[in-house]
Amino acid sequence: MAVTESMAGGTPGQTPAVHEGILKRQSARESSARTYARALPIVPVRARGLTIEGADGRRYLDCLSGAGTLALGHNHPVVLEAIRSVLDSGAPLSVLDLATPVKDAFITELFHTLPPGLADRARVQFCGPAGTDAVEAALKLVRAATGRTGILAFTGAYHGMTAGALAASGGARDVQVTRLPYPQDYRCPFGVGGPPGAELSARWTESLLDDPKSGVPLPAGMIVEPVQGEGGVIPAPDDWLRRMRRLTADRSVPLIADEIQTGVGRTGAFWAVDHSGVTPDVMVLSKAIGGSLPLAVIVYRDDLDTWQPGAHAGTFRGNQLAMAAGTATLGFVRENALAERAAALGSRMLSQLKELSAAYACVGDVRGRGLMIGIELVNPEADPAPSGAFADLGFSGGVGVSGGVVGLGGLGGLGGLGGPGGPGSPAGPGAAPAWPGPGRTPHPAAPGLATAVQRECLQRGLIVELGGRHASVVRLLPPLTISDEQATAVLDRLADAVAAVARHHKPHETSQQRHPGPAQHTG
Repeated sequence: MAVTESMAGGTPGQTPAVHEGILKRQSARESSARTYARALPIVPVRARGLTIEGADGRRYLDCLSGAGTLALGHNHPVVLEAIRSVLDSGAPLSVLDLATPVKDAFITELFHTLPPGLADRARVQFCGPAGTDAVEAALKLVRAATGRTGILAFTGAYHGMTAGALAASGGARDVQVTRLPYPQDYRCPFGVGGPPGAELSARWTESLLDDPKSGVPLPAGMIVEPVQGEGGVIPAPDDWLRRMRRLTADRSVPLIADEIQTGVGRTGAFWAVDHSGVTPDVMVLSKAIGGSLPLAVIVYRDDLDTWQPGAHAGTFRGNQLAMAAGTATLGFVRENALAERAAALGSRMLSQLKELSAAYACVGDVRGRGLMIGIELVNPEADPAPSGAFADLGFSGGVGVSGGVVGLGGLGGLGGLGGPGGPGSPAGPGAAPAWPGPGRTPHPAAPGLATAVQRECLQRGLIVELGGRHASVVRLLPPLTISDEQATAVLDRLADAVAAVARHHKPHETSQQRHPGPAQHTG
């Protein structure tokens, strides 16, 4: 496909030598923990909307968007005006947890967007500037409110880089939480996918909670991402999420929805839980709510507000510029129906990207919701292998699928979640992907191919992120303001990159390692 937007252009006074010099100094002086800078050797000097201009004069279409932070893209006029307004007013820039007009306006706008059933009885806690601190606050909150300590989390999760958030994430080494299977179709932990796989996941969770010999006491809370982002862009089935809500509510276990990356219209609804109609007890919010500036909060049910003064704090929780930028962003997304546009445009982009899986054997799966899209690269030369999840989960038996009904050992037939065409079956823009049916066995993940696609994209002026269990998923997180023409340019460049990699890849360099190292997550 042709590239439809020129990457030419220059920045007066900047040269490739300046570009290279900055990169060399970064490599010499910054921590070896840096991540994006390794895969994306660019030096941004200007940005507007979807476009970044580098010090070398090249222009890029940015589908990383600050790891999902830039709902309106770079330097949107309403965001810049909100920031200038605060600066010109002489208002204090950092106020700890004092009340201010700027803060009051932010809370009012935020509460206006919350799911029904939460806004009218919500409390908000401003946290440190990063989402991971909001996760820590949420875990601390439910433990204080319930008097219990255990946490339920899901395989493949990513909740942040601080100790408590990491403990609840999929890459944890020191296991401190109870891990539950997260439903997915392409690499279903039970080997079946679709509604049967989601039902097995729900039954596993229910059994764990109700079995007095499960070794898992009643927990303080369950934390879940409505769409796993770093885990590989895996949308939770709506019926399954409603089931998790019922399971937790019936047992007085607070449900924490991590909407750090999925919130503010990203998935085609203002909050990703809106797709299922679920009202969580706690919502963890960051990234886009700050309008490109650091801001993190938790919003929770008032009866959980049992904290003593100072139980959770943070020096920079009173970031007035971020609150103003956040108010402008939340209002712009709401007033301009950008979530609905993300649903419609995302559905069209997914449909076009699915053509890649038909054209190239190395594209194993295309999935997503709204403008949160993933393309999983696989090694087509390697033999397809079962997920091995039953061995991982301790099952010695197998799964039988007959007429859409699944049997698993003593669990028998399962049918509690809606199947295709059944109750709760999603349809229309923004709906979760339809189940392709049982029996699909994926090829091994190919992180080498994904890295090659990312590199080819960058050469074509397109910035994308990698994620997934083996860093084999190419991720698209464009701003919600992306135009149809820009979306076409993104798809053209991505298709060109995939085609180039498919032509030249070496099979022995593509497959996942048996024990891969942890993915480098920072977003």
